[in-house]
This record gives sequence, structure tokens and C-alpha cells, in this order.
Amino acid sequence: MRQTSALGKYIQAYGTENEAMIGFVANLDLIAKVDDQIAARIVNELSDQRTHLKLIASENFSSLSSQAAMGNLLTDKYSEGFAYHRFYAGCDNVDAIEERGATYAKELFGAQHAYVQPHAGADANLVAYWAILNTKVTVPSLEEIGISNPADLSREDWNRIRHAVGNQKLLGLDYYSGGHLTHGYRQNISAQMFDAYSYCVDKETGLLDYDAIERQALELKPLILLAGYSAYPRAINFKRLSEIAKKAGSVFMVDMAHFAGLVAGKVFTGEYDPVAWADVVTTTTHKTLRGPRGGLVLCTEEYAESVDKGCPLVLGGPLPHVMAAKAVALKEALDPSFADYAHKIVENARALAQACIDEGITVATGGTDNHLMLLDVRSFGLNGRQAESALREAGMTLNRNSLPFDPNGPWYTSGLRIGTPALTTLGMGKREMKEVASIIALVLKNTKPVILTKGENAGQPSKARAVTEPGAREEAKERVLALLGRFVLYPQLDLQFLQTAFPLDKQGVEW
Repeated sequence: MRQTSALGKYIQAYGTENEAMIGFVANLDLIAKVDDQIAARIVNELSDQRTHLKLIASENFSSLSSQAAMGNLLTDKYSEGFAYHRFYAGCDNVDAIEERGATYAKELFGAQHAYVQPHAGADANLVAYWAILNTKVTVPSLEEIGISNPADLSREDWNRIRHAVGNQKLLGLDYYSGGHLTHGYRQNISAQMFDAYSYCVDKETGLLDYDAIERQALELKPLILLAGYSAYPRAINFKRLSEIAKKAGSVFMVDMAHFAGLVAGKVFTGEYDPVAWADVVTTTTHKTLRGPRGGLVLCTEEYAESVDKGCPLVLGGPLPHVMAAKAVALKEALDPSFADYAHKIVENARALAQACIDEGITVATGGTDNHLMLLDVRSFGLNGRQAESALREAGMTLNRNSLPFDPNGPWYTSGLRIGTPALTTLGMGKREMKEVASIIALVLKNTKPVILTKGENAGQPSKARAVTEPGAREEAKERVLALLGRFVLYPQLDLQFLQTAFPLDKQGVEW
């Protein structure tokens, strides 16, 4: 039982000048009164992120202000509907917050309409899909029958509409070419919602072939032509894809979850700005946008009414505390400094890609135009899973990723996906990217698969396990810590005090 609050001890020792630390400690004190190990795990996560380079392209560091916006009584509010159109009374403040977030989003991206409720990028895509289906299939079908409320339909008419909705085509980037699970991957619900087809990158160049996409789209004539990626390292010509969509009679949808910050920061402009060309655009609010985990839908006025019906169409009740955090992050992104940050993300990514090449690491497509790149680790005798584990042990957090037409499949993979958003948030630049590439190369060059000693595959290299030469691993860890010691995450927070005040019970149950 904790007798004295950590906050009291901190103020007694250091005073009240560090408002961020005081707020952080006060929050942990409240958590610790219920479960001190949950508080300890939060502190331990801060420790982990201060001791490991965050190279995951889909992660970033949100501001303490954005985090604070989530930890309040707004989490208690039911607010089904949308701003000023709720099914519950007493949503005045939620209305104002949601409207504010939507206004910031429209200003930031130059969008006609913004919907800030989605809980994640996958949810945003579901809202977009159903909004398009509702606008292009359900509503016209109802108008043809002469009934506006689906509840008034006969069972026969309703089943006819259901069949029409469920028989539409979706054409999106293949998962193994850098697309996303929600873009028609057969193990995802998107492939059950639609008759889903995929286009691929060129096998030789690894790049999109717009002429090939056009031929495929004109043949299929899908309801939705979908663009966007989770692991494609090059800029996309959205004007060209928009023209293809118009020729095919398709709705043009873009999932910019990964690169929304580069759009907001005016790295991608003109023909490379998806909001200028797409009918519907979805995104997350973290990744390059550097906000809380959540989603957005941007659209033209044609789809606004259906998008705003995301709840109850698809979503459960909105999360007002997360919408508040989104509004804070979007306001932060409107500051001119964010554009500088966004451009530095790409500068760092290009520098890191070139440095990896200089270290003898194969980089897919020979570089990058955005925040991420794919490393091919096969030349080191490794697969992606082995490389991912070895680098994590050496102080680098990243993820394995399939390469286009990957012979090792989606689990083991032949590649790694790395990105620069988080490193750039810490303030690192081109010089540090060379050091990061050097550390990665050090580990990969000194890691070998474990040779199996048992079973029918004895004598063969393991596909799951690898071992790094201890001297190389320790050198890598030391160099990582030296880097992070110069670029401290949330420097306002005193980690040593937090670890003392909220100790982790390492003897307890393993989580």
C-alpha cells in the first residue's frame, strides 16, 4: 500500500515548475491506487521507447497535450450520431469538440467534408466503403422503388437491394505489392463485402504501372478504384488514377493512412495530393500525422451525408476523448512548423535509404519518395522474421514485411519495413540516418540462422530463429543508446524518478 503520493514526493523534491511532469505523475498516481503494476507498465513503456530506436513506419510520438486530451471524463459520454445530430441529450460539449476537429481537418487538407469519428484506419475504410455503397447503390435503389426508409421495404425488395450491394467490385493495390489488409485481402472482411480484385506493382521495377491499372480498371469497371499503401515506397500520381477512375465509371477512393502527414505538410502537392483528386479519402491520425491512434474520413459533398451516418451504419458510439485528442493534433498540424517536420521526414527517409544502400543493404525500388522503405535481407542469409528479432535485441524496433512476389510469404517474409516519422519527431537528421543504417548493417552482417539440432529438419537452418555475434549486438546497443541519449523522448519527463516511484514487479506474473 502506497502511503505517500508520488506527486507529493516530486513536488517536495523539485517544486512545481515542470507542469508536464506534474500532470504525468498525477495521472499515474490515480492509476496506481487501483493497480500499481499498470502504472509501472506505462513507465516501462517510456523506458522501452527511450532505449530502442523506433523505426516502425506506422508509429510516431504524439504530443503530451494530445495524450492529455484523452485522459478525462469525455470517455464517459455516449454520443451516437454526429455533431448537433445526436440520439442522446447532453452532448453540447462533444458537439463543439467534434465540429472543431472536423473544421481543423477540412482546413488542413483542403477537404469539402471531414468526419472525425472513426476509431482507426480500418474503421475509416469501413465507413468509406459503406458510405459509397449507400450513396451509389442503396439510395438510388430506394428511389427507384419509391421508398426512402429501408424499414418500409418488403422482404423481397430488401433482399434485392442487399444482393445489389453485395455484388459490387473493388479494385485495390495487392497486399503483397504494398497494399493493406483492408484493401480486398481475402482474409479481411473487405474481400467479403466486395467482389475484390487487385492490381500489382511491376515485377521488374517494383513500381506501379498506370497503363496496366487502366487496362484492368476498364475491363472490370469496379464500383471503387482504391489507391494507397502500407508498404509502397514511392509517390503515387493521384491525378492519373483519378482519370482512370472516371474512364471506368468508378468512385476514386484513397487510403492515405501512412502518408497523411506528408499531405498535411505539403510534401505531396499537385497531382500527388490525394484530397485534390479523390472522391473519398481515409486516414489514420497517428503515423506521419503524429496524433492519437484514430481515423478520419474526408470526402466531397456527394458522400457527406452517408459518411456522417458512420454511426450507426458501421461504427459503434464515437469516442469523444479521442476526438478531443484528434482536434488537438490537427490544430498542431496547422502550425507552420509541421510542414518543416513533414519535409524533414522525407529528407531523412531518402538519406536513410541511401545510407542503407551504401552499407550494402538492398533497398526495394532503389530508394523512397515518402517516409518508409523496404529492406531486402536475403543477401545476409536471413528472412524478415529473423532480422526483425535480431534488430530488436540490438535496440531497434521495426517490423518484418513482405516484398512484392515474396518467396518467403507473409509470415517469415524476405524484407523489413522501416520509416523515419518517429526519428524525425525526436529531432534526428541526415547525419543520424547514416548512423542508424550503419547499426542496422552491423547487426545484419553478424547474424546467422540457428542450425536445428532436433527433428526431421535437423542440420537445416531454422526459419524462425537466428543468433547475433555477442560483440556486434552489444556494440549496436551501445550506439543506439548514444543516439537516444542525444535525442531524448519527452525530455520533460524524469524517467529515473518515475521508475523509482512506480517500480515494476519483475517477480510477478509475466504479461
